[in-house]
Amino acid sequence: MQATAVVLRGPQDLALDRVNLTAPGPRDLVVDITHSGISTGTEKLFWSGQMPPFPGMGYPLVPGYESAGEVVEAGSDTGFKVGERVFVPGANCYGEVKGLFGGATRRLVTDVDRVTRIDGALGAEGALLALAATARHAIAGIDKAMPDLIVGHGVLGRLLARITIAAGAPAPTVWEIDADRAQGAMGYEVIHPDTDPRRDYRAIYDASGNGALLDTLITRLCKGGEVVLAGFYTAPIQFAFPPAFMKEARLRIAAEWSRDDLAATRSLVECGALSLSGLITHEVAARDASSAYRTAFEDPACLKMILNWGAEA
Repeated sequence: MQATAVVLRGPQDLALDRVNLTAPGPRDLVVDITHSGISTGTEKLFWSGQMPPFPGMGYPLVPGYESAGEVVEAGSDTGFKVGERVFVPGANCYGEVKGLFGGATRRLVTDVDRVTRIDGALGAEGALLALAATARHAIAGIDKAMPDLIVGHGVLGRLLARITIAAGAPAPTVWEIDADRAQGAMGYEVIHPDTDPRRDYRAIYDASGNGALLDTLITRLCKGGEVVLAGFYTAPIQFAFPPAFMKEARLRIAAEWSRDDLAATRSLVECGALSLSGLITHEVAARDASSAYRTAFEDPACLKMILNWGAEA
C-alpha cells in the first residue's frame, strides 16, 4: 500500500512524493487524512534545518502532527468502524522514510491508541486538537496558576486565553506587537507591551517562542511569580540572576500534551466551552504543499496553514 505524502529530504527541500505504508495489523487503523496543519514551531525548525538534536530526527521525513481524517480500514482489535472521523497526531508507518511526525499524508496506518474520535462537523478545525491540548497541558494540573499575562497572540496564545476563560478564570491580558495579530480576541484584551504598566503578574505564559524575552518577563512578575515557557526554544535559555533573585521568580517549562489533555480538550470543544473558530487563516490544496510551507513560515499574516488532502489520490 502506498500514499502521497509531504516528504522533507533536507532543509527547505520539500515536495509531495509517493511513500510505502506499513501493512496494518489487528490493532491498526488505516486513515485517509482530509486536513493536516503546519506547525510554525517544531516543523519550521526541521524545514529550516535549525532543529537541535532531537530523538528520532533525520531526513528524509514526513512532517506533521496535526491531522484529521476518516477511518477507511479498522483492525479487528480496534473497536473502530469504517467512516468514523478521527484526529491523528502523526504516524510512523513509512518504512525507511522517518515518521517525524508523520501526519502530512493522504493516508496513514496507525495504532488505535494514538487516535481520538472527533465530531465530523469540525472539518478542518479538527486538525487543531493537538495545539488546543498543548495549551490545556500548560495550564491544567495541580499547583499550576492560570495565566494572567500571555505573551504572543498566535494560535497557541489564543488557545491559552480561550482555555483560561473556559476554565472560569479571569480573562488574561495578552501582549502582541504585530497590529494585525492583535485582532481577533474573544473575551480578553490584547495590548502592546509598551502600553502595559503592570509589574505584578502572578503567572506569565510565553507563547512567543522568544527566549530573549525572559529578562523582561521576570521584571513584570509579582514577588514569587512564575514564568511558563509554553513555546519551543532553540537557543539556550538565559536570564539575569539579580532581578530574578529580587522577585523570587519561578520558571516552568510546559511540554507536549498527554492523552488526558487530548480527551479533556475534545470534551471542551464538544460541549461548546472552547471554540476553535477563527484560528485557520490559510487553507490550500495539498498539491501546493511546497509553497504552503513557505507561506506558513514566512508570511506574518498566516496564523495557521491547513493542507486540504481532499483532491489528492
